Amino acid sequence: MTTELKVLIITAASIGFFHTLLGPDHYVPFIMMSWARKWSGFKTALITFLCGIGHIGSSVVLGLIGVALGLAVKKLEIVESVRGNIAAWLLIAFGLVYFVWGLRRAYQKKSHSHSHIHVGAEHEHPHSHQLEHAHVHDEKSNLSITPWVLFTIFIFGPCEPLIPILMYPAAKHNLLGLVVVTVVFGAVTIGTMLSVVMLSAAGVNFVPLNRLQRFSHAIAGATICICGLAIQFLGL
Repeated sequence: MTTELKVLIITAASIGFFHTLLGPDHYVPFIMMSWARKWSGFKTALITFLCGIGHIGSSVVLGLIGVALGLAVKKLEIVESVRGNIAAWLLIAFGLVYFVWGLRRAYQKKSHSHSHIHVGAEHEHPHSHQLEHAHVHDEKSNLSITPWVLFTIFIFGPCEPLIPILMYPAAKHNLLGLVVVTVVFGAVTIGTMLSVVMLSAAGVNFVPLNRLQRFSHAIAGATICICGLAIQFLGL
């Protein structure tokens, strides 16, 4: 292993860590969705991991195509820039739609009855889905496509430094160097995503947010929308 390749590997690990940590879009959506939708730790980690794979995988595929066809880095950077704009606007749109849905859900006061049979006796009781007695089928029937939406957004989201700073220089050495540098970057990126998301999601459970629970979906949507706006207009 040459000195230059060692430097590239260290650079890959450093960029993977700081690029993820400084990009709120890598973890804010998962933290907020986990809190609003009461995902388990396993589900939160799984969705974060899969979205991370999609996020890195799309850029890796594009980079490999560029290396194989000998495309100029500038052309791939243009493609990555377009993908980044699409991902940011998708994040904004998703957050806005989820915010509106969350407000509507918070202020809806639909009550209905369910029949229950107790040892030969049957009775009905009305209740509202806005109270704590909300039924599981209500959560599952509404916006159950959320993980898929997040995955789609992350498929479009590019890893900007991966191709020009890491993949192309590594490809000048050999295929093994290219694979090692890419794997290191991907592992550190996903590892950082998981660490931040899981620690933050666990920390949220210790914060007294019961009074805000009614508006949890609206708050999550607004936060994700703001995150998307920050990415698009502030370049975070």
